[in-house]
This record gives sequence, C-alpha cells and structure tokens, in this order.
Amino acid sequence: MALILTRRLGALRHLSQKKTIQPYCSSVTAGRQHINGVQLYYEKTGIGKHAVLLIPGALGSTLTDFGPQLKSLNKEMFTIVGFDPRGYGRSRPPERDFPLNFFERDAKDAVDLMKALGFSRFSLLGWSDGGITGLVLAARNPELIHKMVVWGSNAYVSQQDLSIYHAISDVSKWSARMRKPMEDMYGAEVFPKIWKAWVDGISQFTHRPEGSICMELLPHICCPSLIIHGEKDPMVPSFHPQYLLKHIKGSRLHVNPEGKHNLHLRFATKFNKMVEDFLDE
Repeated sequence: MALILTRRLGALRHLSQKKTIQPYCSSVTAGRQHINGVQLYYEKTGIGKHAVLLIPGALGSTLTDFGPQLKSLNKEMFTIVGFDPRGYGRSRPPERDFPLNFFERDAKDAVDLMKALGFSRFSLLGWSDGGITGLVLAARNPELIHKMVVWGSNAYVSQQDLSIYHAISDVSKWSARMRKPMEDMYGAEVFPKIWKAWVDGISQFTHRPEGSICMELLPHICCPSLIIHGEKDPMVPSFHPQYLLKHIKGSRLHVNPEGKHNLHLRFATKFNKMVEDFLDE
C-alpha cells in the first residue's frame, strides 16, 4: 500500500517545470525576521496594496511549495509574502518539533511575521498543513484576515487519515524523485527523522474528541473563504473539504477533477487565475 501511495504522491513536493510568462515585476526581497524567539525566513514580492500570505505544507518552504505563485501571481495587484515555518526550510534552527499546539504556534508566528513586516490586514493561501494553520489563524484573528484560500487541508484526523499517514511514514519506500526536494533541503539523514516526527505529531490528534485539530474553531471564521480540492488527492479524502464547506459560514468549494494534492503546482496557471479572481472580487 505504501508503494502505491508514494507513487501517486510522486509530485507532492516536486516543483512545476512549466514555464509561465511573467508580465509583472519579478523582484523578490528575502530576509529573516526575529519572531517569537526564532528567525523566520521569508520572501516578499509585488507592489500591490492587497497583501497575501502563503503558508506551506508539512516540511514545506517557499522554495519547495510556492514557486509558481511567487513567480506568477499578479504583482501589480498583490504584495505576496511566503515564509518557512519554524524548524522548516531556511527557518532553522530550531529543529522542528510537534507539540499538540503546533498549528496554533505556526498561526501565531505567521500573524506576528506579517505585523512585523508592516501588514495590518491580509489574505492567506494555505496548502495542506498550511491550510490547517490558515484555518486556525483566520478563526483566531478575524479582524486581520481579508480572504482565505485553503486546499489539501482537514480540520480533524480520521482513522482513514491515520492509515494514509502510516502508509507513507517510511521515506525509504518513496520514489527517488519524491525524496529529492526534501533531501536537498534537510539532508538524507535528517529528512526521515523530521518526517517521522510529523507523522507522530499529526497522529496525536486522534486522541482528541472526534480527532479534532480545529473543528471547534471553524464557526469563528468569518472572512470570505474558498476551499479547493483535487478529486484525485490521495492524501486528503473528499469528506474533508465537504466538512469545511459545511462549517465555514459562506464558504465555497471548487473541485478540480484531475487535481491531486499538489494541484497548485500541477495546474499552476489555472490555480493562480482562480485565486486572483477570488481575491479581487
């Protein structure tokens, strides 16, 4: 089962190779900001008045997760900020750990980073774990969030989810192509340890009532919210976006029939256009 799942997940962290014409300014400012006791790496691009925060997935970073968005989202309309959560990518040290509140911690880091960069109100795009962080962030800080887009995300961990996570916990069974971006980022010896720690970290939510990560927070989200789901996503069963749609007031759901977990990379042009249209409404 693990081999089948890892083959289907082959592009999970693989950057899109499709070239996109960029009609906008392409300058990127990179730096580190001292936030809540750690140095968070970030990249900022664009000159638009509408600030947009990109939140990467598990073990993800601006480099691995959002290349087509940092490159091609409308930079006249938006100012785009991507960051590496603490313990991920170039926001190391510290080494990443996974206490039960790690999504809450990432959400606070993200808010405080945006404030430090001078943004009092912004929209957010969250992928996978980053989408969960986005849900927490939007619920805890309704006055700060203009709009939200999440995909590949869930508000609870079911037994089916647990089976998926355990099936892909051994990275030695992944394809070399799938391992490479993470091995390049963390090293071949460190990456398996961080991934195993993530599997254990996400699994601990099954000990909470109904496996809740942030179920109780969803009714507090009041910003316009777009939920995107890849119908062929092997990591996130379709009952998760349906649950978000039902419990986030006024949200809408778009299903990509050919999309997998990394649909924003595989279908970057269409994804970016959908996001731009939604944020500009």
